[in-house]
Amino acid sequence: MSPAVREVLVWFVKASLIYGGLLGTAAVMTLAERKVSAWMQYRIGPNRVGPWGLLQPIADLIKFLCKEEMIPDGANRLLFRAAPLLAAMPAMLTVAVIPFGGAVKIGGVTTNLSVTDLDIGALYVLAIGGLGVYGVILGGWSSNSKYSLLGGLRASAQMVSYELSLILAILAVVAVSGSLDLRAIVEGQRTLGEWNVFAQPLAFLLFTIASFAETNRHPFDFAECEPELVGGFHTEYSSMRFALFFLGEYCAMIVMASLNTTLFFGGPSVPFAPEAHWALGLAAFALKTAFFLFLFLWVRWTLPRFRFDQLMKLGWKVMLPAALANLFLTGGAVALGVDLW
Repeated sequence: MSPAVREVLVWFVKASLIYGGLLGTAAVMTLAERKVSAWMQYRIGPNRVGPWGLLQPIADLIKFLCKEEMIPDGANRLLFRAAPLLAAMPAMLTVAVIPFGGAVKIGGVTTNLSVTDLDIGALYVLAIGGLGVYGVILGGWSSNSKYSLLGGLRASAQMVSYELSLILAILAVVAVSGSLDLRAIVEGQRTLGEWNVFAQPLAFLLFTIASFAETNRHPFDFAECEPELVGGFHTEYSSMRFALFFLGEYCAMIVMASLNTTLFFGGPSVPFAPEAHWALGLAAFALKTAFFLFLFLWVRWTLPRFRFDQLMKLGWKVMLPAALANLFLTGGAVALGVDLW
C-alpha cells in the first residue's frame, strides 16, 4: 500500500471516529438531559429501557423512525424538508477543525487528532457557525404557521444579537494568541498558568453566555418557548425531521463546549503535565468538555427564562459594549507588549 493511500485511509478512520463520537455523544446527551433534570428535581427519569434507562436514546430513534411524517397545507415543501438539515449541518462541519488531541500514530502514519488543521480555523468556526440560524428561520417560515414564524423571527433576532459578542470574544483570544489556528491557540496553553481563561476572563464569560443564546438553550430558548409558541420553529415538524432539529441543537452544544475548552482551557493539555501521553490529553479534553455540557443542563433546570426585552437589552446594551471594550483593551495591551498573564 502506497504512503498516499495509507494517509487517506488513516484520515477516513480518524474522521469516522470523530463524527461517530459527536453523534454518539449527542445521543447520550438526550438521556443526560432527562437524567440530570430528574436528579435536580428529585424524580427518577428514564428507567424502563435497558439497565438504568441507558438504552432510551435507541428507543427514541426507533420511535422517530416509525412516526408518520406530515407536511402542513400551504408549506413550502422544498424549504420545509431542507430546514432540518440546514440546522444540523453547521455544528457537524464546525467540529472538523477542533483539535481533540496531539499527534498519534495510526497504521504507521503520524497524524493529529482532528479532522483537519486550518491556519484560519477560528474564521472557519465563525463562518460556518453563523449558518445555523438559516435552518431555524427557514423551518419557521416554510411551515405556514404563525407559531413557527414567530419562533423563527425570535431566533434570527436573538442569534444575530449574541453572535456579535461571541465573535468579539473569540477575536480577543486570537489577539492574545497571535494566531487564527485553533491548534496554535492550544499550543500556547500548555500549562495551567497559560490558559486563556486567566488572560481573558471577561471574554470567557461573554463566550459562555453567548453560547447559550446561540444554541437556543435556556434561559435563551425564546425560539421554541413552549408556553408561548407551542414549540416555536419546529411546531409543525414530526418524525426524523423533528429529531434532526434536536440533533443539531445537541451537536451545537457539544461544539460550543469543545470550543470553550479549546479557546480558554487549553484543549487537550493536561495541567502540570505538558508532555502527557495523547490518550491522557484526550481524556482531559473530554472531562473539560463534559463540565461545560453539564453546565448547559444545570442552567436549564435552575434559572428562569428572560423576558424578550431583557434578552435584547442584555445582548445589545451590556454584552456587546463589554465585548468591544475588552477587545480594544486587549488589542492595545498586545500592541504595547503588555503581558496579560
